[in-house]
Amino acid sequence: MQKKAIVVGAGFGGLALAIRLQSAGIQTVLVEGRDRPGGRAYYWEKDGFVFDAGPTVITDPNCLQELWRLSGHDMAQDVTLMPVMPFYRLNWPDGTNFDYSNDEVSLRREIGKLDPEDIAGYERFLEYSAGVFHEGYEKLGSVAFLDFASMIKAAPALAKYQAWRSVYSMVSSFVKNEKLREALSFHTLLVGGNPMNTSAIYALIHKLEKDGGVWFAKGGTNRLVAGMATHFERIGGTMRVGDPVVEIETVGDRATAVRTASGWRGEADAVASNADLMHSYRDLLAKHPRGRKQAQKLTSKKWSPGLFVVHFGIKGTWPGIPHHMILFGPRYDGLLKDIYQHGVLAQDFSLYLHHPTVTDPSMAPEGCSSFYALSPVPHMGKLPIDWDKMGPVYADRILGEIEKRLIPDIRERIVTQFHYAPNDFGRDLNAHLGSAFSLEPLLTQSAWFRAHNRDDVIPNLYLVGAGTHPGAGIPGVVGSAKATAALMVEDML
Repeated sequence: MQKKAIVVGAGFGGLALAIRLQSAGIQTVLVEGRDRPGGRAYYWEKDGFVFDAGPTVITDPNCLQELWRLSGHDMAQDVTLMPVMPFYRLNWPDGTNFDYSNDEVSLRREIGKLDPEDIAGYERFLEYSAGVFHEGYEKLGSVAFLDFASMIKAAPALAKYQAWRSVYSMVSSFVKNEKLREALSFHTLLVGGNPMNTSAIYALIHKLEKDGGVWFAKGGTNRLVAGMATHFERIGGTMRVGDPVVEIETVGDRATAVRTASGWRGEADAVASNADLMHSYRDLLAKHPRGRKQAQKLTSKKWSPGLFVVHFGIKGTWPGIPHHMILFGPRYDGLLKDIYQHGVLAQDFSLYLHHPTVTDPSMAPEGCSSFYALSPVPHMGKLPIDWDKMGPVYADRILGEIEKRLIPDIRERIVTQFHYAPNDFGRDLNAHLGSAFSLEPLLTQSAWFRAHNRDDVIPNLYLVGAGTHPGAGIPGVVGSAKATAALMVEDML
């Protein structure tokens, strides 16, 4: 009898896990509550514009290509990846620009413009980043931490690279210029982490991008999702969309089936959840003591912030605005404290500006451009405001900042506009507190301290996605799928 698995949630983690299980010969059903796969990588089509919800920065393409190679296929059958250069343009209120890339000559020139003396310090930081990349990503990025002993085993390497220090603190030990410190530490924000608190291990992102580049899927991140879904079905997987799971059924300490809102019930030898961690335990496992106990435990954890995203399509093309921009505000540490600690919606903000049409003009009508501007904001546990009322006001403030710094007549050019706030994350994705990245990536919430890829009490219940090891971001959740799949295949076959 062929073994059967059900994966709840078709985000990147769920899709990657389902592909791995199906490739290994386990008959897999992927169940998604929304009308199409993608999870946080949803998309909208409005007035001829295509808007990706995110994530929009694709790194380590090999971790994705591997999903096709498992069954002898080529990712290029389904997805075209386009290089993005520069990786990001960083811009400060005083007009300073810094083009960040893996072009060594250009990058050193950019560093030299900020402070020539920091070039040597950057070289030392690069060595450090390569070391933590090897230890933290290559060796441990797709390995499950199921017991404390596995954490102890990794401890010497973590200690060697001073994992207890923050990314910002470690960067600051190598370079002195404040703008360069921000340039080399902001990456943790892309996975929900505060550079001032997130473990220095996350400095590995610099090496990850340097070696693998930064990419964009032609047609948008949604085309990568669609390619993964197509491949999953090509190799025999079954996908149910538009039918949210309402319960993971158990008998004793075994998961036996899932039940959906429509009344569909699927039995399986194993169940894996790519749904929000709190939703998985509190809601889907509400009838089992494990669900209630874990939900209670999760309430004491620190959750990553929310995001406020303004999507807008405008008349005109903007070849001078690169694909990815970071618009830093006047404050760095102070703004981060407002977001992560104080729960304040600050008057100033730092923005990530996504401009996909500079790489792929097909994402907007001819002569137009597609953008989104993303602002990290406190999650709803720290800032329980009415986003339905505040959203239009905050969106207007963000557009005002872009108007001031980049596009002077932006408001007259807008063809279509909408926004997505923490309450939308909560409603559409069951995201606890509207958090955009699940658990905050602190050292005390990493590896064994994060949700385990296999549940400790229900041995055929598995977890995948941002709340598990190694964490958020496309390489993180795809790595979690590799770790979870290895456990499931070993347990089931």
